[in-house]
Amino acid sequence: MPEGHTVHRLALDHSKLFAGQRLKVSSPQGRFEEGAQLLDGKTLKSVEAHGKHLCYHWSGGTLLHVHLGLYGKFRLHSLPTPEPRGQVRLRVIGKERAFDLNGPFTCQTITRQEWMAIQDRLGPDPLRAEGDLEQVWVRISHSRAAIGSLLLNQSVIAGVGNIYRSEVLHLLGIHPETPGLELSRKQVESLWSKLTTLLRIGVKYNRIIIAEPKDIGKPRSRMNRQERLLVYKRAACSRCDAEIESWLLGARKVFSCPKCQLR
Repeated sequence: MPEGHTVHRLALDHSKLFAGQRLKVSSPQGRFEEGAQLLDGKTLKSVEAHGKHLCYHWSGGTLLHVHLGLYGKFRLHSLPTPEPRGQVRLRVIGKERAFDLNGPFTCQTITRQEWMAIQDRLGPDPLRAEGDLEQVWVRISHSRAAIGSLLLNQSVIAGVGNIYRSEVLHLLGIHPETPGLELSRKQVESLWSKLTTLLRIGVKYNRIIIAEPKDIGKPRSRMNRQERLLVYKRAACSRCDAEIESWLLGARKVFSCPKCQLR
């Protein structure tokens, strides 16, 4: 499932390429036909992201809510558009570009009130200006759940997925099984700050990059996958060379160094 940086990058790209245009909207697959008819010919005003959720704001007040889930994928096209590939739930055509959406978990028209209700269920997003550290602190510090599980809970922090949780805990030397209420205020502040920095880097380069250029000896734009990550799916710790441990936590496999992240 795409993590928050990917969704925010999509919001930026789609705003840049399609906002302000009267768009042609269709559902080649047919499953979104009613919604496509409602949006067809309307002007896209803006696109925003909150965590892993996208919201497209259209003229007339209609909103389109998209959550990619495990299998959702956008494909960007130049004009003229190619024949639909696979089960295309949504096709949007602008003046110069178009995009298809295949296999999303959610693709539906909603009201502004419904979008606000979705946001109310989500935790603060480090990439949004109104992200509230105090709310994060309260939710973590009052929980007996492991921090590794809390980071996957979108009502605690929105946008963090399996890779970012393993990597940020490794960077801060926090064991994934540490209960939230055992973390200090300083640790939670560092967690929020580091996630904000890493997610912003992810948006800029459109990929998760944890390693520092000075440590790898090359710029972020030239790092390969093995170089970009420090602990996720690695055999040995990039810091101490200890064998990385992995186990299921929050229904996903977490990765941790037994020496750098003591419990």
